[in-house]
Amino acid sequence: MSSITPIGANSRLRQFGSKTAGPGQPVYITGEIGINHNGDLENAFALIDVAAEAGCDAVKFQKRTPEICTPRDQWDIERDTPWGRMTYIDYRHRVEFGESEYQAISEHCAKRGIDWFASPWDTEAVAFLEKFDLPAHKVASASLTDDELLRALRATGRTIILSTGMSTPKQIRHAVEVLGSDNILMCHATSTYPAQAEELNLRVINTLQAEYPNVPIGYSGHETGLQTTLAAVALGATFVERHITLDRAMWGSDQAASVEPQGLTRLVRDIRTIEASLGDGVKKVYESELGPMKKLRRVPGVVAESESAETEPVAV
Repeated sequence: MSSITPIGANSRLRQFGSKTAGPGQPVYITGEIGINHNGDLENAFALIDVAAEAGCDAVKFQKRTPEICTPRDQWDIERDTPWGRMTYIDYRHRVEFGESEYQAISEHCAKRGIDWFASPWDTEAVAFLEKFDLPAHKVASASLTDDELLRALRATGRTIILSTGMSTPKQIRHAVEVLGSDNILMCHATSTYPAQAEELNLRVINTLQAEYPNVPIGYSGHETGLQTTLAAVALGATFVERHITLDRAMWGSDQAASVEPQGLTRLVRDIRTIEASLGDGVKKVYESELGPMKKLRRVPGVVAESESAETEPVAV
């Protein structure tokens, strides 16, 4: 079990390695590589580089044990792939990385100064990922109802990110009961790829904040475009995850709902601008306003001109 411990019950702060996520902290931004690497380690390295250069805090992968996660009746179904026609089980193996690849990924991330973690889809995948010192594990929306997986993840002692797409309020509540609330960060999500704006329902972020007062709330987006993710940050999301790709035209089911390198750079830049602009919510007169006040205000009002802007907030 990891030595990582929760910051504290009834706290909305969560530890991600050397960083902290939650209200009052910088938004923790994750580039979801998933399987957009198409089983190619060089693609994975290139995506890690894109995320690091954009200023992301982490990249995320997906880890499956194909024989467990692929229904038996689909194993032998053949499909066309970039590597020729193959059975679905062979394809699932083709896009999975093993221990040597993840060791190389871990080393590359360390070199680029960026964290990495993954969404395990089965308990064997949890055991596999525990070979590495990760800042967190992620519960994919599709896995929210898998109690066995949730219990295995809770036992690691690491921060757990819980995505809530395709889930009812009752299912979410049950998952939180299984995981415990002290060490989780919850993400609002809509599990359509790509998701339409009218189904994003971003105000659920505020609903979850009210429902789970000791859990930080984030956003996992699958839409096209950037503005709705920025709106999620303005609504208080403390964690943001977006799928990333080298090119949306690449082969793969998640590419179309992913952000390309230039878009990711803009997204991170704009999230940081929004953070700076939100402030602390205390209305005050800034030093920079004193000049315009003297020039433009004809009647001084109840705040004397000689009083300090820093020590005399304006009542609202």
